[in-house]
Amino acid sequence: MNKDIVVSGIRSTGNLHLGNYFGAMRNYVKMQDEFPCFFFVADYHSLTTHPDPLQLKPNVYKVLAENIACGLDPNKVTLYVQSDVPEIPELYLMLNMMAYKGELEKTASFKDKARSQPDNINAGLLTYPTLMAADILIHKAKYVPVGKDQEQHLEMARNFAQRFNHRYGELFPEPYPFNFGNELIKIPSLDGNGKMSKSENENATLYLSDTDEVIRKKVMKAKTDQGPTEPNMAMPDYIENIFDLMKLVSGNDVLEKFTTDYNNCNIRYGDLKKQLAEDMVNFIAPIRTKTIELQQDISSLQSIMKMGKEKARESASNVLDEARKKMGINYYC
Repeated sequence: MNKDIVVSGIRSTGNLHLGNYFGAMRNYVKMQDEFPCFFFVADYHSLTTHPDPLQLKPNVYKVLAENIACGLDPNKVTLYVQSDVPEIPELYLMLNMMAYKGELEKTASFKDKARSQPDNINAGLLTYPTLMAADILIHKAKYVPVGKDQEQHLEMARNFAQRFNHRYGELFPEPYPFNFGNELIKIPSLDGNGKMSKSENENATLYLSDTDEVIRKKVMKAKTDQGPTEPNMAMPDYIENIFDLMKLVSGNDVLEKFTTDYNNCNIRYGDLKKQLAEDMVNFIAPIRTKTIELQQDISSLQSIMKMGKEKARESASNVLDEARKKMGINYYC
């Protein structure tokens, strides 16, 4: 097994969707047999949007269950909840001393959140990249399977690692995105506007918890047009998006058929969307069913969380001890 460490996490708010699966989870599953992996439910990150405390616990259980339903084996990976590892917020504090207001304000995620929730521009939103860096560096991770929208945060994590190493001595490796040789991808929304999202444009996002009927309805509402007016005509973005989704869940023969139909000006978008809908149902339904089964056994989920907590804290405490010594915060030895 490769000794380079992998770390990544998913927020505990909202429902996981197709973009989460193909942007991160698919890589989690591939990595668990080749790397030492730490995967976590990011409940601290979710607090920036002030979730309902009564919903936080069931949401954490659900995300944990969905991770397992997607193929993660708790006996192969360290699967834990972020708040179960107090070493993370301590390292977060240390890294904040090396983070500058100007660079934090320039991040795309902060600017987007400031526009969308102007009455809740809290310090947690501003220092979100610093906490993400702490999540990664606390285990000395080298690889982070993230979606394309997180590349800027990962670049900042490298910057924080470099600053710490320069000021206090070599400790942290610089983390990089890793996707088994493929480019980081965005999963397009069904309406052709942007990517699928946990919290925005729910009718254009396919969630791993969607019922078969909901999946069919959403896909059938995907934006189309009157069809190509000449052979081999370039596809508009929203049509190309439908074909991109089909590439993820449909067979090559199906994709080839509809591509040929499009190029020959014989495309029937109703048939295209019906086929995509059924292929999506066949892909998502087993994950949804397994998730529901796991959610019905809370004691087993708690056992998995406790096992992950112990393994994560063992790793994190060793790294934090090293960081404290390098910074001079070691008064009793």
